Amino acid sequence: GELSQQVRDCGAGLLVTDEPNKAKAADVEGLLAGVRCLPMTELRQRLNGEAVEGLDQVEGSALHSIVYTSGTSGRPKGAMLTFDNHLWSAVGSALNLGLHSDDRWLACLPLFHVGGLAILLRSVIYGIPVVLHDGFDPVAVNRSIDEDGVTIVSVVSNMLLRMLEARGNRPYPASLRCVLVGGGPVPQPLLEECAGRGVPVAQTYGLTEAASQVATLAPEDALRRLGSAGRPLPSTELRIEDDDGGALPAGQAGEIVVRGPTVTPGYFNLPNETQRTLRNGWLHTGDIGYLDSDGYLYVLDRREDLIVSGGENVYPAEVEAVLESHPAVQEAGVIGFPDERWGQRVAATVVPWDGTGASEQELLAFCRSRLA
Repeated sequence: GELSQQVRDCGAGLLVTDEPNKAKAADVEGLLAGVRCLPMTELRQRLNGEAVEGLDQVEGSALHSIVYTSGTSGRPKGAMLTFDNHLWSAVGSALNLGLHSDDRWLACLPLFHVGGLAILLRSVIYGIPVVLHDGFDPVAVNRSIDEDGVTIVSVVSNMLLRMLEARGNRPYPASLRCVLVGGGPVPQPLLEECAGRGVPVAQTYGLTEAASQVATLAPEDALRRLGSAGRPLPSTELRIEDDDGGALPAGQAGEIVVRGPTVTPGYFNLPNETQRTLRNGWLHTGDIGYLDSDGYLYVLDRREDLIVSGGENVYPAEVEAVLESHPAVQEAGVIGFPDERWGQRVAATVVPWDGTGASEQELLAFCRSRLA
């Protein structure tokens, strides 16, 4: 599975797990030599409340984490992120959104996403509490905003839609000062509903290779700059390039490229991929967009062929490979269709082998058992 591939790729020797994921971690331990599974309960027992001596000094350029991401190839790549990458991301976000003494950030995004990880790291860097949920439940998130003093929450569009549906007509408390929305553009009807209900939406554009946020649109600009992802964070530069690497003027669409201290030094053990992505000092995102005359970014397309459904990247090649591993399937093609709730939904066409057949439900069950 994906977990085994990533543990093997980065050469990890220890897999720390909570109780719900203990069986999955044990499977990886059984598959890979030299990997040890350690439940968090056992880790706590070993520490037993003892103080852990920290390092006197850590170089900012030292590797902090490897976060797996992928493009249209469907093969996960380990984006290396340094201590400085995460620090500058946190500083840029604070300068952009502000930092209040009573801030509490609600984390309901997956922690294996850079967006979820960034919340935890900002909590440590800022010295503010984080309200950590096991997963996304719109009722639980709404309750937490009401009862736990949450001031900032990070979601994707369909999560925000479900929060509003679950909330009904009840207004959000004034203490909620920012709903940070990533994972693709926010649909205009949803923005208008949020504006009408006083929900402070801040649209954002980011990617794993830039340690989360690249640009963010302030809530007061949500309707004035419809479709925009905002301006780049302090310390982050972005420009639009043509196919030859030349900078394009305002209003002209091209590839979004990023430069600054949040940008990854490269992909783990993938020098060719690193060289293709980091060129002339710029991170080439593979995303298409343009800047307006005031420097606001508009993202037109995610990566070519990549499907973004509910903020999750769905890799057509990966789904096609699973379908084609079914004994009844000769060929498969996967594309995304626009969907109001999820942004995009995944559709597949298959060519069966002569003399064989498989029902739609059988193929769906087959995919569910093999895809995350």
